[in-house]
Amino acid sequence: MSVTLTETAAAEIKKIIDEQQNAHSDEGQKMKYVRVAIKAGGCSGYEYDFKFTDRFDSAADFKSEQHGVGLVIDKASELYLDGTTIDFKSDLDKRGFTFDNPNAVNSCGCGSSFSA
Repeated sequence: MSVTLTETAAAEIKKIIDEQQNAHSDEGQKMKYVRVAIKAGGCSGYEYDFKFTDRFDSAADFKSEQHGVGLVIDKASELYLDGTTIDFKSDLDKRGFTFDNPNAVNSCGCGSSFSA
């Protein structure tokens, strides 16, 4: 799997996981991984899907650990995400995760939708 998670993105993910687990500590569910995928939709054809999970399927997913964060990507999405760098930006006008995807031919202004 060649998706790179920057240290800044990993730190933000760890912060979110800690906040979520503290808020839901009575439910007993541990979020171990961040799952990155693509799905049809958005204004450019595909959009990034980014969520937390406690499991992965070794037959259907690639798994890695980067900067202390478990990253899971399904094999179909990996074809479109190969070479992507996930970062976190916190500027005055924009705050959130960014995807620098070399496979994206076009992308929308919000940065969460692309075409390949």
